[in-house]
Amino acid sequence: MNPQPTIPRGVWALGFVSLLMDISSEMIHSLLPLYLTVGLGASVLAVGVIEGVAEATALVVKAFSGSLSDALGRRKWIAAAGYGIGAFSKPLFALAQGPGLIFTARFLDRIGKGVRGAPRDALIADLTPPSIRGAAFGLRQSLDTIGAFTGPLLAMALMLAWNDDFRAVFWVAVVPAMLSFALIVFAVKDPVVAPGPVPARPPFHWHLARGLGPAFWAVTATGAALTLARFSEAFLVLRAQDLGLALAFAPLVLVGMSLVFALTAYPVGRLADRMPRSTLLAVGIALLVAADVVLAATQDLWGLAAGIVLWGLHMGCTQGLLAAMVADAAPQDRRGTAFGVFNLACGIAMLLSSVVAGALWHYIGPEATFVAGAAIAAGALGLTKFAGRGRPGPRAAP
Repeated sequence: MNPQPTIPRGVWALGFVSLLMDISSEMIHSLLPLYLTVGLGASVLAVGVIEGVAEATALVVKAFSGSLSDALGRRKWIAAAGYGIGAFSKPLFALAQGPGLIFTARFLDRIGKGVRGAPRDALIADLTPPSIRGAAFGLRQSLDTIGAFTGPLLAMALMLAWNDDFRAVFWVAVVPAMLSFALIVFAVKDPVVAPGPVPARPPFHWHLARGLGPAFWAVTATGAALTLARFSEAFLVLRAQDLGLALAFAPLVLVGMSLVFALTAYPVGRLADRMPRSTLLAVGIALLVAADVVLAATQDLWGLAAGIVLWGLHMGCTQGLLAAMVADAAPQDRRGTAFGVFNLACGIAMLLSSVVAGALWHYIGPEATFVAGAAIAAGALGLTKFAGRGRPGPRAAP
């Protein structure tokens, strides 16, 4: 029996790159909804528009960066450029005096996320043997999520120490972002190509999407429907404030969600290498339905905590899993394009979901936002029987 291959060092390095950038991003993101509404007087609808546009931008830009990485045959430097844009956008949050510059900073930050996302995921797939691909994506997702709860914890500690000084916290967030950029530049390499004829690379053109196959499109439809149901986590922070959580403790919302996410992403990734992935995906979507129902019905912080735990379990059961399903379903030489198209579909869904969530909250109330999310997620459950049927895609003809 051949021993199980180990996760490559490059995947570990990319995991720590994600960890550092998420510490920085979540230090800001965990406070930004309250900074906008309490500090700058913006409405919840404005928060929904800013978050929807920002997150959709990240996902849409991935479509182009993924195809470009396929065409060039090099993924590292495109991903590094994205981390650089994200790092150098961080000082703008501390400098902002109104919602306008916040919108610009969030937009640039998410452009950076979009540029790096698809090439990074395709690079992980390139570096990793298929037999441990679920574990590799789960590992990166877990390290990313450790950063996602470390950042809010650090933000909370600094807010308590510095008497709710948002700007000072935002300046500290610049440091891990710069370290993340340095790590990908110096510690990550594209995989070494074996000697022999150089395979033809696909051109940088949208017609490549036509050859991705029905298995890929089934995964994409399911991912888009799920994204439509799962609006920005900014609404979890706003729900906590609505239920009476003190300003300085608001980051605990994302800490709790991300901790559960981090603890489940890697085990779920390992489990996904041993059982039908569509079954696990259905479980994850059912958890989102339960989270929305609890968050809509609760009137106290204990119910809020239960909803956040369920939300984190849902994220752990779906996010790394969907990436592995895209990698399995896509032809090897078009993985960047596949991740890009997948994220384009999810980006459109994210824009719609966050704007609608903000409008429902603004005009009807917070309960309506979460009830709508539960209803859409329940509808997405029906698509999981079509996802995950495909085996890893064959190499596409040039």
